[in-house]
Amino acid sequence: MFDRTQWFLAGMSIALSVQLSQPVAAAVPVGKTVQTSQTNSSEAAAKAFKEGLKLYQQGTAKAKRSAIVKFEIALNLYREAGDRRREAVTFSNIGLVYSGLGEKQKALEYYSQSLPLSRATGDRGGEAITLNNIGSVYSELGEKQKALEYFSQSLPLRRAVGDRRGEAVTLTNIGTVYSGLGEKQKALEYYSQSLPLFQATGDRGGEAVTLTSIGSVYSELGEKQKALEYYSQSLPLRRAVGDRSGEAVTLTNIGSVYSALGEKQKALEYYSQSLPLFQATGDRSGEAVTLTSIGSVYSELGEKQKALEYYSQSLPLRRAVGDRSGEAVTLTNIGSVYSALGEKQKALEYYSQSLPLFQATGDRSGEAATLNNIGSVYSALGEKQKALEYSSQSLPLRRATGDRRGEATTLHNIGRVYSDLGEKQKALEYYSQSLPLFRATGDRRGEATTLYGIAYAKRAQGNLTEALTNIESSLKIIENLRTKIASPELRSSYFATVQNYYELYIDLLMQLHKTNPKSGYDTKALEASERSRARSLLELLQESNANIREGISPDLLQQEKSLQQQLDAIEKQRIETISTPNPNQAKIDEIDKQRLALLQQYQQIQAQIRTASPRYAALTQPQPLTLPEIQKQILDENTILLQYSLGRVRSYLWVVTSTGVTSYELPKRADIETAAKNFLEVITSPIQRDIPQQVAQASANLGQVILQPAAAQLAKKRLLIVPDGVLHYTPFQALTISQTAGQNTNVPLIVEHEIITLPSASTLAILRQNYGDRKPPSQTLAILADPVFSPEDERIKGKITQATTAKLEANNLGLNQSLRASNRQWPPERLPFTRQEAQTISSLFPSASSSQKIDFDASRTTATDGSLANYQIVHFATHGLANSQNPELSGIVMSMVDDKGNLVNGFLRLTDIFNLKLAANLVVLSACQSGMGQNVKGEGMVGLTRGFMYAGAQRVAVSLWNVDDEGTSVLMQKFYQKMVQQKLAPAAALRAAQMEMMQEEEWKSPYYWAAFTLQGEWK
Repeated sequence: MFDRTQWFLAGMSIALSVQLSQPVAAAVPVGKTVQTSQTNSSEAAAKAFKEGLKLYQQGTAKAKRSAIVKFEIALNLYREAGDRRREAVTFSNIGLVYSGLGEKQKALEYYSQSLPLSRATGDRGGEAITLNNIGSVYSELGEKQKALEYFSQSLPLRRAVGDRRGEAVTLTNIGTVYSGLGEKQKALEYYSQSLPLFQATGDRGGEAVTLTSIGSVYSELGEKQKALEYYSQSLPLRRAVGDRSGEAVTLTNIGSVYSALGEKQKALEYYSQSLPLFQATGDRSGEAVTLTSIGSVYSELGEKQKALEYYSQSLPLRRAVGDRSGEAVTLTNIGSVYSALGEKQKALEYYSQSLPLFQATGDRSGEAATLNNIGSVYSALGEKQKALEYSSQSLPLRRATGDRRGEATTLHNIGRVYSDLGEKQKALEYYSQSLPLFRATGDRRGEATTLYGIAYAKRAQGNLTEALTNIESSLKIIENLRTKIASPELRSSYFATVQNYYELYIDLLMQLHKTNPKSGYDTKALEASERSRARSLLELLQESNANIREGISPDLLQQEKSLQQQLDAIEKQRIETISTPNPNQAKIDEIDKQRLALLQQYQQIQAQIRTASPRYAALTQPQPLTLPEIQKQILDENTILLQYSLGRVRSYLWVVTSTGVTSYELPKRADIETAAKNFLEVITSPIQRDIPQQVAQASANLGQVILQPAAAQLAKKRLLIVPDGVLHYTPFQALTISQTAGQNTNVPLIVEHEIITLPSASTLAILRQNYGDRKPPSQTLAILADPVFSPEDERIKGKITQATTAKLEANNLGLNQSLRASNRQWPPERLPFTRQEAQTISSLFPSASSSQKIDFDASRTTATDGSLANYQIVHFATHGLANSQNPELSGIVMSMVDDKGNLVNGFLRLTDIFNLKLAANLVVLSACQSGMGQNVKGEGMVGLTRGFMYAGAQRVAVSLWNVDDEGTSVLMQKFYQKMVQQKLAPAAALRAAQMEMMQEEEWKSPYYWAAFTLQGEWK
């Protein structure tokens, strides 16, 4: 069966409703006093106390620590003066500061010393405040019943002394405890008593806290718009009273609402405002909540490793401040990530840690979410009855706490189990209960997932037309949510998480095509396949022709520049730290934490630039091409399109000509992957690649599976191939197919066909549009080759030492990491044949219109100085690095030493490539693995090729594996000779060069000639 709905793994970005604790000012009684050493102590104490209050009100962590010092001085002086009432007040204030810094046990120690003194001196107001503050600590530690005991002692004292503001504080805190216990209506009752008291006493800070708390309740009840209304009333009040920690709370809560509504980019914008505020005020509890919330967003967008990084920063903070309920939230979220990554046992380990914490703290919402998630793991492990047991424990808790969104999630997951058990009708019953709840709570992602589940179940029942309606409704929501993400990286990762929706849609259309072959379902399926492809690339290419930074505030652009510089600086600091004889792991961890925060801020700023850009706003969403548009704009009578879609149950191939479309059903994804991986292994293995029989067998096996069904249609046409999944790594030109049934003549596809690969058919249309808008370059060829990678190079004097190696690393940020990821040596080895390659190719062009940069001149500076915009062909003959884990660390290695022996930055990173302004009709990356990258579901290969397409290249020639240096040089010389001397188009020239190499004994193995592929324009 298909990859179906992912399980709802409770994001649980727990909303903060801050406990109101109060500082106590020490009132100085009026009256004439005789000057004694005691009064001197009192005056000095009052001065120190006042200074402490001032420092506390500054709100920063540093100022709070300094306030403690002043309060301790005041405490000792009040003790000397025998002023027990003020001593009690001071004890309470020190406790309050420690509580705000997350040191809850220390706070309790001070409160427990204050309380008996307040009682002994008859200070009922002070006693009420301290009881309230002790209650706040216990509430934050998850001991809700204990908190209620203290609040219920405080409340009558507040009323007895006529402290209406204090009464409001305690009422709000009682409301917050009930909210945490899942008794939302009771919470609202207490908030509705406290809010008018705050308003009547003019306490705008307390009013703001209560408004935020009411918003949190409505958010948890699924009434997101109502929650936003309360938060938007609270936020200006927080700012007006200078409550930065409270402002951060409200910002985080607004972020949580947008996250629940599916607007992940907007959520990140709010979290990126709140996080530095929490850090500045030393509020470690709030910082932990926000880190967990950011992790949840990345997790839901498919960035699981990034999510784990944020959770791993949050967890120790949760533990340090004693927030057991929060600790449980983060543990559950970590479990959810491991579950999504397929590590089910690890997920269960985390859930088994979080569940007892939720139960101990009385957090029924968290308990319900964790029970739900444990059920999802057991379902994935095939233990369906166990899954139902856990879900059935979760469901009544969801209902008891009024968590309608959570109830919808659990109902959905029960439906999913019944679907897996083959009980489709029962599954549909649960989905039909889940769907209106998702709609009522505004959870668009949940609605889409349930519609997908319904479509899946109906397909199994044979109700294909109804299933089609459901999946189309689901995809409408997916498309809408996708447009709300401004960051291209996050759009791609999110789109990867929903590819199974498109897979089901395509399969439904193709199954309907079988029964109604003349109804155009195969055409709709092809167009659906096109919609599911390289959409972020399509948008990037559209954006590349517009200067999206025009009209942006200089402040925002300066922030972007500053963050880029900070990222470079922190990378340099990291390399220097790692390069020391005994690296300090704690320091490295701290640097990694800072780097992660900076990277997030940098991507956030870029997203803000996009959303603020008038040019970007004016761009319409590029629409993928329809079949008639593909036939008219992309093909001619001698060119056909082969578009693949690999599926879990079955795969499909569409063969599109200028006049028609034919579709073929292929084997499931796993079978194709086996054949493709075997083929690639055979032609790149040092042993097998030179054994013709093995190469022929592996080639024929894959060709039989993915090409043979359409062999009769291919004739001798030019082939535009849109691959999918593992086929992105496949050199189609080396595949063989039978010319007559049952025979394989071992003739590679390239003998009969020109071959060009494309991320999608629509990509070519937008490349043509972009290129047509540019002024043609006046010069012919720019070639950069044979750079100097090391001070040990014979072209300069001097030997390499540990110190120069460290400096070399520091100057080439990210390069060492990329080399290690590619199992390559540091510094990179010289490629001597690239010099000969450059000289031979250059000799084919007039010297007046070409540029040859070799040795020290083959530098990053040369590549980025803007001069390459003047050339029709740009050729890099050097190392290319594709980092499949972190595409942003992909790049091209230029000269890392200048002609004076100075070490320089020679790593042309992917971000640099995106910023090049080219008008080239051809970019050649005559380098190792330059066509590789991160294979993102739905996007294809994310790497150097798309960087150059964005920069303005109409077509890019790249390699699929580490290529032999001399073999590459020979191929490139032949390629250019065909283009220049025989006037062939690049695609035809590459084919002719590859066929010529096949005829030579030394180079006949596909390993030497088949690695290079042309992507982009075929004309």
